[in-house]
Amino acid sequence: MTRPPLAVVPGPATPEEAPPPSGYVCFSAQDWWYHNRAHSDFQLMRQVAGQRRVLVVNSIGMRMPVPGRSTHVLRRIFRKLRSVAKFVRRPFPGFYVMSPLPLPLYGSRLGRRLGAALVRAQVRVVCLALGLRRPVIVATLPTAWDVVRPMRRRCLVYNRSDHHSAFPESGGTSIADMERALLERADHVVYVSNTLMAQERPITGERAYFLDHGVDLDHFTRVPPERRPADLLAVPGPRIGFFGALDDFVVDFDLLDRLAEELPEASLVLIGDANGPTERLTRHRNVYWLGFRPYEQIPAYGSGFDVAIMPWLDNEWIRNSNPIKLKEYLALGLPVVSTPFGELERYPDQVITASGAADFAEAVRTALKEGGPLPAEELRSSVADAAWSVRAADLMRLVE
Repeated sequence: MTRPPLAVVPGPATPEEAPPPSGYVCFSAQDWWYHNRAHSDFQLMRQVAGQRRVLVVNSIGMRMPVPGRSTHVLRRIFRKLRSVAKFVRRPFPGFYVMSPLPLPLYGSRLGRRLGAALVRAQVRVVCLALGLRRPVIVATLPTAWDVVRPMRRRCLVYNRSDHHSAFPESGGTSIADMERALLERADHVVYVSNTLMAQERPITGERAYFLDHGVDLDHFTRVPPERRPADLLAVPGPRIGFFGALDDFVVDFDLLDRLAEELPEASLVLIGDANGPTERLTRHRNVYWLGFRPYEQIPAYGSGFDVAIMPWLDNEWIRNSNPIKLKEYLALGLPVVSTPFGELERYPDQVITASGAADFAEAVRTALKEGGPLPAEELRSSVADAAWSVRAADLMRLVE
């Protein structure tokens, strides 16, 4: 009797055989329409969009702005409403941005459940329209946890770019609880701070991965004097420069005030939105606050700095941070003077570190006279392997 041939039953797919994800959904800590687009979640997802369809969900916030506890309350509410009115747009091929209507009532259990259900319903509709049926979900903001917990996905990545529960307006224990849930339940937790990763290793174990920030090397290339902005060229040199958000919970305004007093022969140029007391700085004749400038223009302004500074407060947020502007300054070949934070230990030969207002002012004075610790070409070369495309490729290898 002839036996029928045995049926070959395929086994489980190996990692190499597994199909790629339908795309990526990133719950951002920023809003594409009014925040600086240099932030890591935007930069990573723009690179991923070259190979996978990407949906960026603009920030759903960490608390409702409240007068007396939040700055620029009406301005923040109106700009969020303008963002929500855009709903879904496609700035680039394969790269979609949506602004859900949020209900940021994270202080109460009922408010959290209602808010999460509202955002999740909107995101699911957009994912269905874009064909994102089983995406990789990347959560940068802790408040995304309640939204993504029941969502179908290939895997969940917690982009641990900051210690958000240390943010002064974070809304108390509820944010810490959501952070903890993401740290415990995410398939991968990617870090930009070795200090924070070491602290949380008992929770994350082998799921932790140091991804680091990147830099747009093509964008942050030195611009010749004839192409620099007129308002910058009108500022007398030498110029001590800072670009980025002037937030009073991270920037040391006392230090900047002292710096302007100690170096009256130099101009202090500040570029960026501010929610801190800028009037105490602009009272000095040598301080020039130029306000917000688009990301596209930042390298032209930075190219006109003689020394770049990072005047951070000494707090938990900063100690566990890794400001992207460090690599941007170095890509421009600028001498950098910074107050201490954990990640600076990896840049002992590129950055001048100074604690206290007096030492900081002296370090800046020395840098103005002698330049940086390395020539400009070597400073740029020190971040040559940190392109965002490299970071995005690392992320995709990890999760796929």
